[in-house]
Amino acid sequence: MTPAARTQAAIELLDAVVAAARDNGPAADTLIGRYFATRRYAGSKDRRAVRELVYAAIRALGERPADGRAALVALACTQEDLAATFDGSPHGPAALSVDETAAVPGLAPVWLLDRLRASGLEGGSLDALIDRAPLDVRVNTLTAGDDALALAGEAIPGLPDALRLPAGTDVTPLAGRVEVQDAGSQIVTLAVQATPGAQVVDLCAGAGGKTLALAAAMANEGRILACDTDRGRLSRLAPRAAKSGVTIAEPLLLDPSRELEALADWRGRADAVLVDAPCSGTGTWRRNPEARWRLTPDRLDRLVATQARLLDIAAALVRPGGAVIHVVCSLLDEEGADQAAAFTARHSGWIAEPLDLPAGRARGPGWRLDPARDGTDGFFVARFRAP
Repeated sequence: MTPAARTQAAIELLDAVVAAARDNGPAADTLIGRYFATRRYAGSKDRRAVRELVYAAIRALGERPADGRAALVALACTQEDLAATFDGSPHGPAALSVDETAAVPGLAPVWLLDRLRASGLEGGSLDALIDRAPLDVRVNTLTAGDDALALAGEAIPGLPDALRLPAGTDVTPLAGRVEVQDAGSQIVTLAVQATPGAQVVDLCAGAGGKTLALAAAMANEGRILACDTDRGRLSRLAPRAAKSGVTIAEPLLLDPSRELEALADWRGRADAVLVDAPCSGTGTWRRNPEARWRLTPDRLDRLVATQARLLDIAAALVRPGGAVIHVVCSLLDEEGADQAAAFTARHSGWIAEPLDLPAGRARGPGWRLDPARDGTDGFFVARFRAP
């Protein structure tokens, strides 16, 4: 592909990303994969260059642009080499015009920046939200061999089973022995305090990343009920568990709004319920920067309401003296400290237990990880003890 053709491909992909953000469609990574699956003529260097262009534009623009061309024009305003590719060639974009409309660079929509600042983020803490994320892995103690343990990586303080690997490290051959998992995700999982023999519910398990970490912490002894309402995501747990040597995880597909019916046998029985709730994802912009284009005030309100409902479901499942653990990959107080305070206000006798995790610091009734300070994705976690 010529440089101009690469620019045109990035524009087409950004058109798709913009539409998906507007209509709650697939993630940018998924769209890029589909795009090149039907364009076999694009070599690995072409694919890499186009991908980098797409993500450079996404990271540069806090507000969702009108279309892909407006996004790329915004970059071209400061990059002469990129501007030169708008040459009107057969496979390239049309030439730039004097009245061309460019998207406006920024970190996030104004309303969202206001919410982040109200949640205690300023300056470098905001800028770090769209930095490139490192490659962190969890070495699976149930199956890891010498090849996994010998990976050339940097140790992560407080996480004896974690490594930070050089960017681009291929861990595919080590599937099951090494799990790609951000250090922040590993840290908040520690708040469950899972031990061998425990009865644990992972209420929003998704594809099972935290389920597998819990199983390793429990030495594959006990029982984990891994639930979700998304059939596609949950279906990925079983093959991952098989590769990871995990036999104590039981997947359960839930019907939205009828969760307690399916969980009737677990009422008052669980030692711990992990609620890794759907959230704004403001703590994961390093990995999913287009999430800024998807969030609206109304969507945030709906997420906060969903989190509260799931926490109430979790409370019904816990035995006396058991624990509910609230986790969101968000830095907004509405989803973190305020949500935690609201839970204890609704549930008489429950207490928020103090946490002391390897990174982060206290925030309200819980604990928060900050990408700028802690070098992890952004998370909030709180642990509630039942009366």
